[in-house]
Amino acid sequence: MSGRDGLLEHLKTGTTHVARCWRVTRRDGEKFGFTDHDQPIVFDGTEFKADTGLTAAALSQSTGLSVDNTEAIGALSDVSITEADILAGRFDGAAVEAFLVDWSKPENRVLQFKGSFGELERQAGAFQVELRGLAEAMNRREGRIYQKPCPAILGDGDCGFDLSTPGYSDERGADRIEDRRIFIFEGLDSFTPRWFERGRLTVLSGTAKGLVGVIKNDRYAEGERRVELWEDLRAEVQPGDLLRLEAGCDKRVETCRLKFANLINYRGFPHIPGEDWLMVHPTRSQGTNSGGSLFPTGGDG
Repeated sequence: MSGRDGLLEHLKTGTTHVARCWRVTRRDGEKFGFTDHDQPIVFDGTEFKADTGLTAAALSQSTGLSVDNTEAIGALSDVSITEADILAGRFDGAAVEAFLVDWSKPENRVLQFKGSFGELERQAGAFQVELRGLAEAMNRREGRIYQKPCPAILGDGDCGFDLSTPGYSDERGADRIEDRRIFIFEGLDSFTPRWFERGRLTVLSGTAKGLVGVIKNDRYAEGERRVELWEDLRAEVQPGDLLRLEAGCDKRVETCRLKFANLINYRGFPHIPGEDWLMVHPTRSQGTNSGGSLFPTGGDG
């Protein structure tokens, strides 16, 4: 007998040796295990390390659709959750699982909590993080928005465009970097100016590996390409670190058709009149003003 039933039988004995274990899985796939026991515990391919300083408040859970949140606190450590990783945002939105485990027979255990990291604070060499339950997703608005621009993210399941298509991405190191936000490449003239604007820059090597920034400006002049992010990356990037640049999309139907040849997957509604119709006035020279569609048959979209 193992699992939940095995743990229940153990608890019925009256002399118990149970411990709490937490598994943290970052969005980049890196996993960390912690336990309040005085010795490491291993199960499911994860080593839950002792004396790592991670503890959690009593779990508060209820039936229904209410959101159940709790908190965890811990010490910053060079071998587990580091201040540099927190500052870089690597633990933002990390998945969390909490187990009650018979430390003498780890196969006897029960999953008590499953959720994600919420607000994370650092103070005096330690951190405190809100643990958000699965019901937290009930707070997010879902559903499509009827608007002219496309709401899909370039390359996601709704968009369907393959960013590995030749000509839509490039991998190389920057020649100069300013303020972790401006990346200067010598050459890189095979792409037209502003090609990467509104695209993504991903760090593939170095201390900032895995971090992603959204491109604000992409300019080419005098043999140099200057790529500027909206926000600086929260870790040090060195010249020569491998970077991936991905083409940007401004969500317009013309861009989808002409730049990506992906009009069949366009998710916006370009024919819906916007608020600018209030400023439209009748004219004598441009066709009839019948109140019908302003787009001719066979137009864009």
